[in-house]
Amino acid sequence: MAYPGASQSRGPVSRVELRVECQSLLKKDTSSKSDPCAVFLLERKGRWEELGRTENIENCHDPKFTKTFVIDYFFEEVQKVKVQVFDIDNKSPQLTDDDFLGEIKCNLATIVSRNPLVEPLKKKNGHPMGGSMITIRSEEMKEGGELAHMSFNAKKLDNKDFMGKSDPYIEIQRQSPDGSWQVTHRTEVIKNTLNPSWRPFTVPVHALCSGDHSKEIKFDVYDWDNDGSHDLIGGFKTTVKDMMGASKQEVPFPCINPKKQSKKKYENSGIVYLTNFELKKPMTFLDYIYGGMQINFTVGIDFTASNGNPRINSSLHFIDPNQPNEYVQAIRAVGNICQDYDSDKLFPALGFGAKLPNGEVSFEFAVNFNPSNPYCAGIDGVVQAYQNCIQSVELYGPTNVAPIIRHVARFAAQSQAEESTKGAGQYYVLLLLTDGALSDMPQTIQAIVDATALPMSIIIVGVGQADFSNMELLDGDNGTLRAPNGQEAKRDIVQFVPFRKFKREESMGIQSEESYARDQASAEELARQVLAEVPQQVVQYFTYRGLSPNKKSY
Repeated sequence: MAYPGASQSRGPVSRVELRVECQSLLKKDTSSKSDPCAVFLLERKGRWEELGRTENIENCHDPKFTKTFVIDYFFEEVQKVKVQVFDIDNKSPQLTDDDFLGEIKCNLATIVSRNPLVEPLKKKNGHPMGGSMITIRSEEMKEGGELAHMSFNAKKLDNKDFMGKSDPYIEIQRQSPDGSWQVTHRTEVIKNTLNPSWRPFTVPVHALCSGDHSKEIKFDVYDWDNDGSHDLIGGFKTTVKDMMGASKQEVPFPCINPKKQSKKKYENSGIVYLTNFELKKPMTFLDYIYGGMQINFTVGIDFTASNGNPRINSSLHFIDPNQPNEYVQAIRAVGNICQDYDSDKLFPALGFGAKLPNGEVSFEFAVNFNPSNPYCAGIDGVVQAYQNCIQSVELYGPTNVAPIIRHVARFAAQSQAEESTKGAGQYYVLLLLTDGALSDMPQTIQAIVDATALPMSIIIVGVGQADFSNMELLDGDNGTLRAPNGQEAKRDIVQFVPFRKFKREESMGIQSEESYARDQASAEELARQVLAEVPQQVVQYFTYRGLSPNKKSY
């Protein structure tokens, strides 16, 4: 059974409300305490823009501001924020005459992942501002409604087929303001039975009854026919309020066919049983982040010979001290976002397709050459390990990536086994960087399909100018991925893009500083594209597993 589908929206993951308080602010006024105000700024296109200010609290060194800041939150972007605190001495909106009490600069992701964020206020030169502290709390502003989880079976349905039994399915309809009935959900068809049990399913309560628990909902049971002339077996009407009784015991509904009601001795066309009904608030990505969920980020790097001799500037692995290659750009762009959701900032970096110094050709080796500890300190550590490695190995081949996928999947499987005791605590993101078509496509597809049942997402970035057309097969946006053995993917966990899709056109005579800025913008757009679906994939996985966010202790 596949996981429920997810929207492909590119809008914000959510909106978050930020609340600020400070402790032990410095005294700037000689005759009284400071009169603090907090100013919130967001970096846009390299410039700081003020988005709002709190109220001004008089004579207070430990203010708890009531005015909050609301901002769109994008998981796939680095959103730099700054909060500055001033002692307000006059009514002018300009802050140039007011005393500066300290500031904090960080990513919005740091605030939501460490909620609450408690840090020392700093001077503009980055040094601590005495013993002054700032606390920023975030809260998601939810707009979604309830979800109805339900399951049905039926007994003794009428037989509509001459050569065999009925093939029943349920159709659910809501009533529009004009009185007409609109279909909102259909179950799967159960073949050749008068006693079907349908798979559990979930429907938004708004789609059922516009959120009104007392509004009637129509359920019709049909016998499916392959020519499209589906026969009505019967139906019933009920409300969410009445269905809630199934949370304690199953609720029977006589299935009535209007055309048979006038017949003598007609009672019903079978009984439909609501065996379970549960209302839940939909969980969000930030619910899991606020619950302490960590994203474990791993990098897999292609060291095959098709990348070109790394000592020549035409090579995809050429190390130019003035301009990072596409491998480095992709590592930094994606890693700089994921790192905010990993508390220890230690990231495994793995390589494939190289001949190691000991003469072994490996498709699963630690880039820092320490197999017992492949972790690198921060994204800078990953880049440094990669640049050191490229000078020590011989590029070889072929391009086999299944071993690295299975490497990360083993850790994801271990975390899954611990979910019964540790809850929704770990999720894995693998960034795979490759310069060409895969040599082990069947094995890779099988590894991916196996991984779709695990807390794991895979991002594949095609580097260079190779033909990546067959790589689109791995991205589940175009249909369900199926392994060679016929096994279907449980959900879409792969996002593939060629880096060249985001590169700006080269210009003759362009200055190195402008070239660097252009490449940085390209990499940021790449990160937005490949990471946009990760929050949905996280929620999909934990929802399917029936895991609510953990209760985070402070």
